[in-house]
Amino acid sequence: MADGDTAKTGLILRQDTGAVTRLTLNLPDKLNALSDAMLAALTTALRELEIDRSQRVIILAGAGRAFCAGHDLSEIQAKRQTADGGAAAIKDLFDRCSDLMQLLPRLPQPVIAQVHGIATAAGCQLAASCDLVVAADDARFGVNGVNIGLFCSTPMVALSRVVPPKQAFEMLVTGEFRSAHEAREMGLINRVVPAAALAPETDALASQIAAKLGPAIRIGKRAFYEQLQMSRHDAYVHTGQVMLSNLREPDTGEGIEAFLEKRPPNWDQ
Repeated sequence: MADGDTAKTGLILRQDTGAVTRLTLNLPDKLNALSDAMLAALTTALRELEIDRSQRVIILAGAGRAFCAGHDLSEIQAKRQTADGGAAAIKDLFDRCSDLMQLLPRLPQPVIAQVHGIATAAGCQLAASCDLVVAADDARFGVNGVNIGLFCSTPMVALSRVVPPKQAFEMLVTGEFRSAHEAREMGLINRVVPAAALAPETDALASQIAAKLGPAIRIGKRAFYEQLQMSRHDAYVHTGQVMLSNLREPDTGEGIEAFLEKRPPNWDQ
């Protein structure tokens, strides 16, 4: 795709602007629900970017009135009407959704969720699974499946890893929404901006990150999630080796030299 071009059709719209890729969930009539087809399309788009070293940052946004309203309940209800109560089909749906959520932190590029409207249930899970979240000041976040008798157990995994457990549990058992400002206080999101400034502010953050040395960001993102799973001692041992690996990058040497010489770095990557 040429720089700046946007895919005009399909469930995922892709626009590349320099080293930043914007992926837009494009199912506005269903508030960008994570239907079977949407999960497949988003996973495919992310898998393509996983091996694309030219793109350094990914923005994930939603078309229409909302970021994402979670799973398509009409599809789930239809699966429940099958002979086995839909057990196999529903398990497959949740397995594929879980694979998608775990793919996001494994991508070499930082992923920024650009949230407006609502991010509910698996939509909230999607935002929580991204590396960074920028939200409009009128956005709302919820894991409100309990309101229809379906506890948000899989969204709970991502949510409980980015906000304090008691805050997460209260959201899960009450089904209440949290405003963007409340979500920021909890640590669910990074920035709250006026709705009219949402896309420009997200673009600015993405451009700021994309301007950094690509290998350093890739190495750092991977190490960030790896060390979270380790003891403090093991994390220091591991990240020491990561720092050494990063220092061996030729462009890192150029970055240090440029700093010492008080000039911008001349990076190749």
